[in-house]
Formats: sequence, C-alpha cells, structure tokens
Amino acid sequence: MVGPPGAGKTMLARRLPGILPELTEEESLEVVAIHSVAGTLTSEAIASCVRPFRAPHHSISSAGLIGGGSSPRPGEVSLAHNGVLFLDEMLEFPRSVLDGLRQPLEDGRVVISRVASSVKFPARFTLIGATNPCPCGRLGDPAGVCTCSAADVEKHARRMSGPLADRIDMHVTVGAVALRDLSTAGGSGSSASTRLRVAVARDRQLKRFAKVRGVTCNAHAPGRWIDAHGDIGADSRSMLQSAAASLSLSARGYHRTLKVARTIADIDGSPTVAPEHVAEALRFRPVIRSI
Repeated sequence: MVGPPGAGKTMLARRLPGILPELTEEESLEVVAIHSVAGTLTSEAIASCVRPFRAPHHSISSAGLIGGGSSPRPGEVSLAHNGVLFLDEMLEFPRSVLDGLRQPLEDGRVVISRVASSVKFPARFTLIGATNPCPCGRLGDPAGVCTCSAADVEKHARRMSGPLADRIDMHVTVGAVALRDLSTAGGSGSSASTRLRVAVARDRQLKRFAKVRGVTCNAHAPGRWIDAHGDIGADSRSMLQSAAASLSLSARGYHRTLKVARTIADIDGSPTVAPEHVAEALRFRPVIRSI
C-alpha cells in the first residue's frame, strides 16, 4: 500500500487477519510447532489459535526477518506462517533485507544452509507492505505540497527491487483521509460480512484443488495449472495476453495476474474468469522501475 502519512495503512493491515478464514487443524499445528521452536509460544496463543500477525521494525536484520543464526531459528517470515506479515514503512528496510523475501514468497519456505546441514522452515504468509510515496510523504496529497525532487522520488521507489515488486500481487495507492471524515461511519460493510465472502470463495478453491497435493487456494497453485484448469474465458485470455505484451509483464507477472483474476471471480461467485475480472487484476500490477 502506498499512501501519505496518517492514511490508516497500519489500521487496514491489522484488520486483515479478521477477514481471513479460521485456521484449520493442520494449520494450527504448524503455527504451534513453529512458535514452539522459536520460543515464542504462549498458553494464550495455544488457546486462541488465531492467524499470526507479525509486524517487525524496519531496523530488523536479515536473520531476524528471514531466519538464521549459528543455531538456525525461524525468522519473522516463518513466525507469520499461515498468517500476515506486515512491513510498515517498507522502503525503510534495507534493500538487501527486503530481497531476502524473494525465496519465501516464491516457494513458501525458507532454507538455511550451514556447513554440515540445512534447515527448512515453512513460510507461507500474506505479505502487506506500507510505504509513503516519497521521502516527505506528501506526493499526491491534495492537502499538502510535496517538497521532493523528481530524483528523490525515483530514488525512493528504487529502494524496492524489480524482482521483489514483481512477486507482490497487488499494489494499491491509499489516499489521505480528511480529518472531518475520521469519525464518519464507513459504508463498505463489516469485517464479519467480508469474512463470510472470503470464506465462501476459499471453499470454492478448496474444492477446485481437492486433487492437487499441497494446494488449498489460488495463491499457492502453480501458474501453469491455473492457466490450464482455471476456467479462463477466451476473451479474458486474449485480454491478458494483449496486456502482458503492452505492459511487458514477466511470466511470473502474467501468472500472478491470472491468480488474482481467478480469485476476484471466486469472490464474485463466477465459475469462469471474465474480462472484467482480468481488467481489475491488471489495475493492481506494479510499474517495474528497477531490477
């Protein structure tokens, strides 16, 4: 999420676990096992068994985020397994630390190699990153004046590498909220109703992948499988292929857009991916400025 200071990005991120489906028994056991190894397991966590929410500070080391040490221990990405990893002020994290996210985002696990052996920790999480659009935070804010030069804005954006940006499915710009609107009741629906829609969509995905080992939702499925078996309409496929060429999407970007479109269709209750689902998914693709 990109937006000015005070846009409520942190609040939005902390609400996400509340709309996700409840942990299955298998997922709960995985969460308990990881936190037990890390020494962070509490009796309260065992009793509640809610999806983890981790929000490390941007000063964290690579070992702290990804895992490591002389006696390898799970990092924040594994502690967020089956839950949410929130990186506030994401572009304040060192680029080398951020790039460590590429393997777990791709493979759903972390491999820590040592001379005598290697250790694998699961790390399948929902990543949310929030950042200001520029160093001063006022770019695009109608109530403020940005004091950054074009070079400053470009340098700020380049703190995230292209390959990492390509692995983030949805890039959303969040506008500033006027002070007079902070106390106004929202009309977009409650978390409970949203969670119900998510649960129904996830149930469709569970049935879709019933015979695919280790896959329970669109995000975890191989892109080629979604392309071949995701009920993609001919018009939708043509639209995505045309957009992929004009936007210079990588193969990864193509398949990730397809997964988002399939998920939007599931939330709409549509058995096939229609052109409007592809169009909406394309709106969230990043403009890659750097590799």
